[in-house]
Amino acid sequence: MAGKKVVVAGATGLVGNAALRHFGAVGGCDVVALSRRKPRQLYGARHVAVDLTVSAQCRHAAAELQGATHLVYAALYEAPNLVDGWRDPGQISINDAMLRNLMAVLEPAAPTLRHVALLQGTKAYGVHIRPLSVPARENRSEMYEQPNFYWNQERYLRERQPGKAWRWTILRPVLIVGDSVGSAMNVIPALGVYAAMMRHLHGKTAGGTKLDYPGGIGRVAQAVDADLLARCIAWSGEAAAAGNEIFNVTNGDVFVWPNVWPAIADALGFEAGEHVPLSLDREIRPREADWAEICAARGLKSGTLRDFVGLSFEYADYTMGFGRDTPGPAAIVSTIKLMQAGFTEVMDTEAMFRKCFAEMQAKRLLPRR
Repeated sequence: MAGKKVVVAGATGLVGNAALRHFGAVGGCDVVALSRRKPRQLYGARHVAVDLTVSAQCRHAAAELQGATHLVYAALYEAPNLVDGWRDPGQISINDAMLRNLMAVLEPAAPTLRHVALLQGTKAYGVHIRPLSVPARENRSEMYEQPNFYWNQERYLRERQPGKAWRWTILRPVLIVGDSVGSAMNVIPALGVYAAMMRHLHGKTAGGTKLDYPGGIGRVAQAVDADLLARCIAWSGEAAAAGNEIFNVTNGDVFVWPNVWPAIADALGFEAGEHVPLSLDREIRPREADWAEICAARGLKSGTLRDFVGLSFEYADYTMGFGRDTPGPAAIVSTIKLMQAGFTEVMDTEAMFRKCFAEMQAKRLLPRR
């Protein structure tokens, strides 16, 4: 669309990176990437270094935001202790301030603003607190029952939008899987490193040709490909049916970690092994020296474990249910509302895992098969 200017806040994250890739590929619009550090790839976007927690830095960036028509707000602050931080008042306050700081500058600089896309997730249904009411629907969120920065940000947009030319859309993806570096919640680098470490430690012995499943007993869950989510974000910015609405987003199928493990192992060059519980955060995260040896031997460009994996070892333990010895309740959301509104894309979850590992292998971030 002529005159379209997209601002992507949180451009180095999993969702922000996918949004840059999508808008860069479709062309026809100016893209501004906001983040503290420069993304590894900009896909034609212009990077503006800004820390959204600092209002003065946001004001300094105002000139770069002039003429913006769309905001993709994918910025996120996660506490160092990831899972516990989800209910931390400090984490809530910081995320609340980040959106306010940016919007306070963006609106005056961009009277042409038409749409704000905001990301939430299944914590809106209390998945980190209790079993979901299956299927979780957008009109059944647990607002106000448990503190969460989602509600602060949502209330802010709802209160600010009436009478304005722009609309908002809130998207609630499930487990997001994609190509990103240093993210707090991306299982791809965490599992890729785990596989490479097992090969490094066991070599060509029997233990080095099979990849054991390190999580807990599986439960029925869902995932969404980051690129599919980026296309949904783009759709929400143009579809009349998406204005001031909330939508769950998934690949369209379901999976159980042990059942999808053979496809993951194969994508990483292994046969599927046994179920051998292992905390990736405790056992793999500290192995910086081993990872440095792997990078040197395989010519990888991924840097240190801390820079490459971020907090995702802990997240992988959490989402794969490390320590869980019973199946656990299903975590399923409904996407009927999204499909009825007009976004009907789907993706096979096994194919998604294969695609994402292949992308990181091609970039020499993970060892090739």
